[in-house]
Amino acid sequence: MTDAADPSPRPSAPTDPTGASFSERVLPGPGGWLAALAFAAVLAVAVWPASPPVGVAVGVVAAAAGLAALWWTSPVVAVHDGTFRAGRAVVPVPLLGAATALDAEAMRGELGPRLDARAYVCLRAWARTGVLVPLEDPQDPTPYWLVSTRRPHDLVDALRAGR
Repeated sequence: MTDAADPSPRPSAPTDPTGASFSERVLPGPGGWLAALAFAAVLAVAVWPASPPVGVAVGVVAAAAGLAALWWTSPVVAVHDGTFRAGRAVVPVPLLGAATALDAEAMRGELGPRLDARAYVCLRAWARTGVLVPLEDPQDPTPYWLVSTRRPHDLVDALRAGR
């Protein structure tokens, strides 16, 4: 129920003046989640002979900790309010060049023989595709960002719209 006599403005969701918006938490696939649960089960089984209740407790705590750690360490890749965020790093979109979507093979090449040691890399092995984004800031020694994402074309479109 709303109070019609309440003249205070309601907060609204922030809007992006450029119209560009993209957000993805680069989470592991099913295999990563299952590996965390399997590790917790192994710990529970290892402790079980000493004390079954402690074994169960260790398994539950290890499963919760493992799943939370996977969530917590998964970087967020986002374009919002004129900035590009990959993990903890943030850069204004106007300082970026034309982004390139990379399939699994191109990403492997960029991470291998073509990798510049000065590049910023936000990599998660479970996301095989990514985006290469050149930086056009003459004061920044970083030549480009190489960022893992499962939706490289959507990220490239959001970066293009943000420029």
